[in-house]
Amino acid sequence: MIRKMHVSDRNALVGILRSTTIFTSSEVALAAELIDIHLANPNQKDYTVVVVEDESFQVIGFMSFGPAPITEGVYNLYWIAVHPRARAKGHGRELVAWLMKNVQDISARMVLVETSSSAQYKPTREFYRSLGFKEVSRVRDFYRPGDDRITYIKHVTKKKMESYGSAAGPIDKQL
Repeated sequence: MIRKMHVSDRNALVGILRSTTIFTSSEVALAAELIDIHLANPNQKDYTVVVVEDESFQVIGFMSFGPAPITEGVYNLYWIAVHPRARAKGHGRELVAWLMKNVQDISARMVLVETSSSAQYKPTREFYRSLGFKEVSRVRDFYRPGDDRITYIKHVTKKKMESYGSAAGPIDKQL
């Protein structure tokens, strides 16, 4: 089940971030900061955090996303993480499918995601490509020498022909 994050989920989400072997301590701190922004001001529209629960209602993953500033119908997928014990069971795919459906419902045009070119992010890049995301840019040595920033894009299938406008509100209402 996917639902909006509750305040009581914060420690579980930070625990999920720390349990991965991919994220650095700086990356965990940045993700926790976005989680805290979402919790401190639930009316802000920049960051939305949803969680996925297992059959026993334990939080096993989350996703953070939001509209790209000064764009029409573009969303950024900021963070997605699933606890190592729950990986390879489709929960990450479930989160991205949920996002794609919900942004389609509000006439978004595309979803962008940025990731690292480092070796430990290879499974992440393969994950995005398996979901139909395409590499559209690469900034050499962005994170550190030899570690490029790669941007992937997935266009949203058009469902409605209404104007794009600000899209964060309707997703919030669905949650």
